[in-house]
Amino acid sequence: MARGNGGVGKSIALLLLIIILIFGGMFWFSYLGIMKPSKVFAPVYKVLHLDPQTSKSSTKSKPLTADLEEDRFAKRIEALNIREETLNKREEDVAKSEGQNEAIAKELEERKKSQDEREKTFNNQVKKYDDRNVNIEQIVSYLNSQPPKTVVDQLVAMDDQDIIDILRKADELAEANRTTSMSSVWLMYFPAERAAEVQRKMANKPVSLD
Repeated sequence: MARGNGGVGKSIALLLLIIILIFGGMFWFSYLGIMKPSKVFAPVYKVLHLDPQTSKSSTKSKPLTADLEEDRFAKRIEALNIREETLNKREEDVAKSEGQNEAIAKELEERKKSQDEREKTFNNQVKKYDDRNVNIEQIVSYLNSQPPKTVVDQLVAMDDQDIIDILRKADELAEANRTTSMSSVWLMYFPAERAAEVQRKMANKPVSLD
């Protein structure tokens, strides 16, 4: 009977020891921050003036390692910032390229307008020349049918340039038709000074569009 009581006592003592070890281990793991601090140990920490370590606290000699999720989040933010900078740079390059293209397009448009103006001016000059040429040709045809003195009376009332154009057209038509030009005959009936002045200008001045 005494042996049985002794065995029960040993079992109880062993059980108490196991419980003490378990609570001691929990207390130590909780203090180190491995386990979440339990409210059960709060009075003990207070009595012993201990501050259990957590993921947000660290000792002065050995800081705790940063949380992995925070590191990943920080890296994502950094990657996004780099991507944003790259996109901003591309946007600036595109804006710059568009500005250059607009400047080139504007310059080409100005050149086109200038070319159109020159072409228009040239066409007007050609048309003006063609119209005048037709008119002079008609005048020469009319004068060829008139007596020389009558022709001279009409020519001397004109300015020198018109006279020169008519005389040249008379020579041109006569050569084309293989006939004798009346220009020399008309000049014979001109006043001497006026005839000399017209001949001088014909010799020195090229054919004019005016």
